[in-house]
Amino acid sequence: MYRCYNPKKIKYLLLLDTMFVIIYLIASSISRSIHSVGSFQTQEGIFLPIVMYHSITDTANSDYQITKEQFAQDLYYLYANGYETVSVGDLLAYTEGKGELPEKPVMLTFDDGFYNNLSIALPLLEEYNMCAVVSIVGYYTDETAEKDPHVDSYSYLTWEDIKLLQKSGKIEIGSHTYNLHSNNERAGCSIMYGEDSENYQNMLYQDLNQLQTRAKEQTGFAPVAFAYPYGFICKESIPVLKKLGFVCTFSCREQGNYITHDAECLYGLDRYNRSPDYSTEEFFSKILNNQ
Repeated sequence: MYRCYNPKKIKYLLLLDTMFVIIYLIASSISRSIHSVGSFQTQEGIFLPIVMYHSITDTANSDYQITKEQFAQDLYYLYANGYETVSVGDLLAYTEGKGELPEKPVMLTFDDGFYNNLSIALPLLEEYNMCAVVSIVGYYTDETAEKDPHVDSYSYLTWEDIKLLQKSGKIEIGSHTYNLHSNNERAGCSIMYGEDSENYQNMLYQDLNQLQTRAKEQTGFAPVAFAYPYGFICKESIPVLKKLGFVCTFSCREQGNYITHDAECLYGLDRYNRSPDYSTEEFFSKILNNQ
């Protein structure tokens, strides 16, 4: 069945379409202006890309494993291109006006506290005179590592291993919670829907303080850097972290950071996960130029 078209209606629809296009173009222009202003404001600081590693194995079978060869290539690439690794201490000193950062800074971090961070990563870091932050899960160190230690492919760091890392001068030990590294009812260490803030903060304090206490007992030092499990950040955690002495926290959002002379900029630093699916050149060309 054929339908007759009304010329007046067609003109009305065309006019309506034109108006929508004009509104869209105006909105896009405003959005670009806002984005430009926001980018300009964030670029007042020093650009800092942070790499998030986990485990180094013979065969990388997940997004959170890379091979020894890939890690060595990463370090060589940074060295050859003039990048210098910085520590949490370096960042804190800069924010407080007590130190400077290199012209091309980069930060390397490891989550979960695998034994291969000592057996494989540390010798390579020493070879290239680089440093890193290794954030441990207290329960893994107390329980899992002690039962089955020193297997490169899957073991976790023991307290003796952690002391060796600290003694090297190349590794800062961070916290990855004592026993909140799970994604079940609670997403990492974040507050649950409907959970009372006071109860949540009491729970979080007890967990984090357990690792702080154990670390001080075993090594003489307590972590000042904290890595959120799975990157699940929540604002209710900040007062607890500050109370326990944490000056720097890491997320898993993949973008760069700008370090200023305000120490608050160290809370919620973003990191790029080092997946084995990219070559060293592909990975670093993406993160080092993403300013």
